[in-house]
Amino acid sequence: MRREGKLNVCLAGVTGWAGSALGQGVVDSDDLILVSGVSRSHAGQSLAAVLELPPDKCGGDSPVVATVAEALSGAAAIVPDVLVEYTQPDFALGHIRQALSVGVHVVIGTSGLVEDDFKAIDAMAQDLDLGVLACGNFSITAELMQQFSVLAARWVPAWEIIDYAGAAKPDAPSGTGRELAARMAAVASPEHGVAPDDVKGPAGVRGGNVSGTQVHSVRLPGFILSVESVFGLPGERLSIRHDAGESAQPYVGGALLAIRQVGNLRGLHRGLRAVMGDAG
Repeated sequence: MRREGKLNVCLAGVTGWAGSALGQGVVDSDDLILVSGVSRSHAGQSLAAVLELPPDKCGGDSPVVATVAEALSGAAAIVPDVLVEYTQPDFALGHIRQALSVGVHVVIGTSGLVEDDFKAIDAMAQDLDLGVLACGNFSITAELMQQFSVLAARWVPAWEIIDYAGAAKPDAPSGTGRELAARMAAVASPEHGVAPDDVKGPAGVRGGNVSGTQVHSVRLPGFILSVESVFGLPGERLSIRHDAGESAQPYVGGALLAIRQVGNLRGLHRGLRAVMGDAG
């Protein structure tokens, strides 16, 4: 149940790099209340203390709890209208199922989920008449990069994706890379001069097949998050690239949009285009 006409939000992963920035964005919004956060390492503390904010900015003394189950039970706070899942891929699917089972819409920022996971989430959300929005990247400009890439795929028949991240990122490709490949697959399958499986050389040297597109994941110090689609025609190339810096601020605006709009969706939707619309 909403309080004071506002949307109640639980943020799983509230103390993480992206989660903490989003938490501050939620409490700074006039139409949202951060009623609980999930973080095992900070369980028992108040959200205000964890985010270093005045208590009145976090719905009073809203708590940080150890598990999503606690947050959804209402034992520690008001049951949320929306769960934002920003933890780890090993736990994300369970968290999402828990939220849907109690009638809570879900926004997914966790990367590393695979297509079978998304199919299961969609089926459950459809059955329960709830909305789920999964975004590999909440940046508005990253969404535009994906939309421009999909547009290019309608006209240029050969392309590949390069996915860049820091050396410690465990999943490959990134959620943005997976999402982009899936969206381009809905347009066409790219052409190859030599099929990747027929290349004479070490296995995987041509990248991995993700939804029909060859994706190359670079993991090196000095990178934060970048994704690039490269298109080729005889005598010309087109590169469309998004680069993110060290701050998580670029992801806040799109995530807030997702939180506000996910209740208007039914079933699973992928990418901010579900709430932004397509560029063309």
